[in-house]
Amino acid sequence: MSKTEEDLQEAFAGESQANRKYLAFAEKADKEGHNQVAKLFRAAAHAETIHAHAHLRAMKGINDTAANLTEAVAGETHEFKNMYPDMIANAKAEGNTAAERTFTYANEVEKIHADLYQKALDNIDNMTETDYYVCGICGYTCEDEAPETCPVCGAKKQAFTKTD
Repeated sequence: MSKTEEDLQEAFAGESQANRKYLAFAEKADKEGHNQVAKLFRAAAHAETIHAHAHLRAMKGINDTAANLTEAVAGETHEFKNMYPDMIANAKAEGNTAAERTFTYANEVEKIHADLYQKALDNIDNMTETDYYVCGICGYTCEDEAPETCPVCGAKKQAFTKTD
């Protein structure tokens, strides 16, 4: 891998993390009544997304939909089979229950994401129209309608949002 390719990967990761961080900062600023600061954080987050997408395109990291779905299945599968189990074990060994909980939630949800991506890949040319709902506590993602109780974290239906 060339130095420029390494730089693109690092820049993509940094911009992606900045986007997520600034959106979390915006949410906190909104809760504290700092609406203008929240607006600034959201604007910067949007700009970071533009940068991340540009870096990803420069890396030729966006392919046709079937290839993108295949990559998504592989990525989610790696996370729930390899990445999160070790992280859960480390957090448990260190007694960090908050980290253990977030890793466990993510691990369970990544399995679902892999299944949803595989289903989309298997039916790419004749997918039926459906809605997706995401739990605001753990990220559990489901089709058609939100459950009364989240099967991953136990949150009630009100914690779910419909994705457009």
